[in-house]
Amino acid sequence: MSVKPIRLFGDPVLRTVAEPVVDFDAELRTLVKDLADTMMHAPGAGLAAPQIGVPLRVFTYYVDGELGHLINPDLTLSQEQQVDDEGCLSIPGIYLPTPRALHVVARGFDQHGEPVVLEGTRRLARAVQHETDHLDGVLFVDRLDTATRRAAMKQIRNAEWAGMPGPIVRESPHPTYGRAW
Repeated sequence: MSVKPIRLFGDPVLRTVAEPVVDFDAELRTLVKDLADTMMHAPGAGLAAPQIGVPLRVFTYYVDGELGHLINPDLTLSQEQQVDDEGCLSIPGIYLPTPRALHVVARGFDQHGEPVVLEGTRRLARAVQHETDHLDGVLFVDRLDTATRRAAMKQIRNAEWAGMPGPIVRESPHPTYGRAW
């Protein structure tokens, strides 16, 4: 098991647009395993690579007993909406009613580069949208109406984890071409 530290609200990597995956190699498969292990340990319904400091378009999900992942997702959203409580492993302990599309069709790839189509409603649709938002530097609090967002920011400022130092990030002696890993 390879559980990684989860980056918390305020870490700049959470506001950075992730890069598309171009190499479907052993390193990517290790990343997918690390994401799944970390998500299951937390536990959570999803985890995106930026949440562990890796700026790539990869996420895992665990919804209704189904564990999966998606790489380089492209979403088609329904017009019909749902509003339900949503939380985030990067904003622990805060759950707020968040609007999302009721249905999603997500196209992308698996860890071997094979095309994947993932279709779901309700919880799965919410998880896929939430994790894809992470890949675009968007947090669920950004989706809230103004009054609810103000309340959320107050809860975040008062959270016991607010202001805690982030994980220590070691720099590689090898060229990383601007990537954090």
